[in-house]
Amino acid sequence: MIPQKNRKKYRLIAVEVIMIIVALIYIYPVYLMFMNSVKPFGEVVADVIKLPTKIEFQNYIDVVEKMHYQKLFLNNLIITSIGIVGIVVFSASTAYILDRRRTKYTKFVHLAIITPMLIPFQTIMITLLKVMSVVNLNSSTWGLGIQYWGFGIPMATFIYYNFMSTIPKEIDESATIDGASTFRTFVSVIFPLLKSVTATVVVLDVMWIWNDFLLPLLMVNSSKNTQTLVLSAYTFVGQFNTQWHYAMTAMVLAVLPSIILFIVLQKYIVEGVVAGAVKG
Repeated sequence: MIPQKNRKKYRLIAVEVIMIIVALIYIYPVYLMFMNSVKPFGEVVADVIKLPTKIEFQNYIDVVEKMHYQKLFLNNLIITSIGIVGIVVFSASTAYILDRRRTKYTKFVHLAIITPMLIPFQTIMITLLKVMSVVNLNSSTWGLGIQYWGFGIPMATFIYYNFMSTIPKEIDESATIDGASTFRTFVSVIFPLLKSVTATVVVLDVMWIWNDFLLPLLMVNSSKNTQTLVLSAYTFVGQFNTQWHYAMTAMVLAVLPSIILFIVLQKYIVEGVVAGAVKG
């Protein structure tokens, strides 16, 4: 008979082993991408899994030149920055008003805002392309950044709203007594308290916007000057001839900035999740 204490220990070990196996399954394709990015074309075609016999950093130099990496990096930066700023500002302020002024009307508005999370993008992408063409928000980096507001605000508002309810309303009352307006209360008092949840929203949305493929493919793929890094990486994949070593290298260069950001800010994501769980 195994003691209760030992059984708990064995269950914990089993869970950890399973988590490690699942993590390795997800990490393995990323490992292959990085490894094949420093292999010559012949070695990639011969054996994808085999370690490189020679580290080929020339791949990165060639890809940076072929992609015009600096230009495309700036495009990604503009699109992502516009998208993130709009999502954070509108979502946080909307969640604040919806939480502090709870009526049957605000409940309906809250439901209307978060409902689009349930609608698959593929069902509206043709209509979206037509509408964006009419209002001249296609074929431009800033126009694409604005479009991400509509897709990112529902989820971000949902996250902010759940966290906002954990902030005591007495804080607002104290600010009002001191003469602060609603806008000043939100900007100077409430928003600084949302640092951890804002970091969570920023990291999740940066990972999404920076690495998105389908929406940029529809909106900004008509010109080399407006393409994103992920779109440009796809140009190395052809129907009859694929430069696999360049394709892998281009994908590494495309996703690396978002991975670095995630690593730097991951502690804030944990803080946001834990704070919401404890306060809630």
